[in-house]
Amino acid sequence: MSNYNINKGIGRTVEFKGLKAQYLFIFAGGLLGVLILVMIMYMAGANSYLCLFIGAGGASLIVWKTFALNGKYGEHGLMKMGAKKKHPRYIICRKAVHRYLKFTPKSSGL
Repeated sequence: MSNYNINKGIGRTVEFKGLKAQYLFIFAGGLLGVLILVMIMYMAGANSYLCLFIGAGGASLIVWKTFALNGKYGEHGLMKMGAKKKHPRYIICRKAVHRYLKFTPKSSGL
């Protein structure tokens, strides 16, 4: 009887060459952006060596920074850093305390 391992990675995050989670999207989007930039520059008539230099430099920078972020912050760390920036450091309370407390008298129901 054959033994098949089906759906071995359910519940695990997507990983490609060590890049996990949102870093894959940063990596793919960055490389796609560099490719489009180089194509626009080449069609606009820029020097082909300049296009080649900018393409290779931009792609290597994207690869380097993406792997550095992945190593530094981990799988969910970049989202945690973004969430931490959105939280206020402290809450400002400028009204007097009695303005927050509203006492309504009980009405006589009869």
